[in-house]
Amino acid sequence: MKQGEENPNMGSIILKKILKGINELSDRSKAKIYSGFFKTSKGEYGEGDFFLGLTVPSQRIIAKKHIDCSLSDVKELLHSKYHEHRLTGFLILVYKFETADDSEKKKIVKFYLENKDRSNNWDLVDSSADKILGKWLIDKDKSILYSLAKSDSLWDRRISIISTFEFIINKKFTDTIKISKILLKDKHDLIQKAVGWMLREMGKRDEKELIKFLDVHYREIPRTMLRYSIERLSEGKKKKYMAK
Repeated sequence: MKQGEENPNMGSIILKKILKGINELSDRSKAKIYSGFFKTSKGEYGEGDFFLGLTVPSQRIIAKKHIDCSLSDVKELLHSKYHEHRLTGFLILVYKFETADDSEKKKIVKFYLENKDRSNNWDLVDSSADKILGKWLIDKDKSILYSLAKSDSLWDRRISIISTFEFIINKKFTDTIKISKILLKDKHDLIQKAVGWMLREMGKRDEKELIKFLDVHYREIPRTMLRYSIERLSEGKKKKYMAK
């Protein structure tokens, strides 16, 4: 059995085509590099993840080509041990969501939440959370994001803040600010970076809102989060906030 073909009998004809396309583009040398980059060693956040060595653009091409695959096929991809299978699955969900009507979007969001535990590395979260959950919730009740923000799961917490990127794009900052406050003292580097990133994106669209947040909280913000949030500010303002 070739690398990436963990179960040649699983799923439909479309799923087999997806797996074949992924397998044909696998690269062992890249897989080794990706395993290090995504922290897969014992005790690291990506422990136990396996890579095939595909570039993201290659996975996007495959995902777009097979957007008509069923959710059961996507589930097979998401429950694979291979990172690229899971990422391709999430990308298919994103492309499905973009072209779906409201009824289908609701099903996709439900499916996404039921399988969110398979979004178990930062790129999997960042490629899908705002594009599915964020887009769906922009004009709906957002209590699920607050539940996720208080979760013990690192990936749930990252989903909660990254989902607000869609709100930020639409200049709706309230939930980004509230969730940032919940995650303000989170000790995990990946959450500090994500919150700082979203605060920076908010500041790109409305610097006054970022300054207002920083003026209240900058002394308690972890340094990593703070550095990310102030990247686009003037040197003078950066010095002010870093001199705590």
